[in-house]
Amino acid sequence: MASIKIIFAGGGTGGHLFPALAIADEIKRTDPDAEILFVGTKDKIESKVVPEAGYKLRTIWISGFHRSLRMSNLLLPLKMIVSFLQSYLIMRQFKPDVVVGTGGYVSGPVLRAAILCRIPTLIHEQNSYPGVTTRLLAPRVTEVHLTFEKTRKYLSDKSNTFISGNPTRTSLEAVDKIESLKYFGFSHADNSKIILVFGGSLGAHSINKAILSILPELMKKEIKLIWQTGYNDLEEIREITKSYSTEKIWVNAFIDRMDYAYSASDIVVCRAGATTIAEITRLGKASILIPYPHAAANHQVENASSLVEAGAAFMVYDNEMKEKLLPTIMKLINEEQIKIMSLKSKALGIPEAATKIAEHIKKLADKHGRK
Repeated sequence: MASIKIIFAGGGTGGHLFPALAIADEIKRTDPDAEILFVGTKDKIESKVVPEAGYKLRTIWISGFHRSLRMSNLLLPLKMIVSFLQSYLIMRQFKPDVVVGTGGYVSGPVLRAAILCRIPTLIHEQNSYPGVTTRLLAPRVTEVHLTFEKTRKYLSDKSNTFISGNPTRTSLEAVDKIESLKYFGFSHADNSKIILVFGGSLGAHSINKAILSILPELMKKEIKLIWQTGYNDLEEIREITKSYSTEKIWVNAFIDRMDYAYSASDIVVCRAGATTIAEITRLGKASILIPYPHAAANHQVENASSLVEAGAAFMVYDNEMKEKLLPTIMKLINEEQIKIMSLKSKALGIPEAATKIAEHIKKLADKHGRK
């Protein structure tokens, strides 16, 4: 039997890209000869992360629709046509057995081209409220895999849906804490607690502002900080934090080694995106979740609530950070509280999600004629 050939389409943000990488890694683990191709855009996170992960990437000309008035919106109809033609050409050249979409605007034209070519298709939806691509294409693709049972109510056709969880990377667990601390320039020979702060792969301005406002108080405590700022705020934050010791604070626009960041940290302060939730529960991290206030159907509040109700996290709303973020950190940052919440977080994880979906992909390939 020929090696399986799979296309993954998803990107724009880490929340769409990392589940695809987790599934791809699982397929390669069980079938090292599998041929895997990612399709994305040339100016988003996938253009950097996919090649670094060892996978081939083809790019198409597509972008999202901006709610504010922008010139780029006028090009969107043309981009949709061009990206569909590019995707169709990729299908004809690569001849995949299955095409997998994990969300974001890049998934749309790639999945449509695959459907036209009668190639088996699978969508993975991370969020409780499905994105536009999932809602539009769910009735037409072969299978839809969901993270949450509640997502089914938003889909018109439920006959092809499966509850599989949100795939996370096995590699997140495979690092040594001392090695991780060295990566960020921290010593392991003290009792400091380490807080990992990030607002998603693109950063979060409101979280950055809140951390800046309480930074002097944090630096007075036995606390160290790993801080992913995003690119827009990086220079301002570097200027403000340069007076602090590099043994107390690490700042960068993007964390290339999230496995090290998770391993080194005791608690996580972050948004409540579905992929982030899946990663911190897989690893059993105590967290303070700050839901993105403009998420569709308020789904990040729903995501965070599931952890809060289980005793695995605290939640602070975006507009409450000024008053509540520091007291909440102080409430959490003790050994006993971290231990309790970490155990409850770990109990919510679904580490087998990537394996489940990889098995479905292989079955689709076999069922639809892989030789």
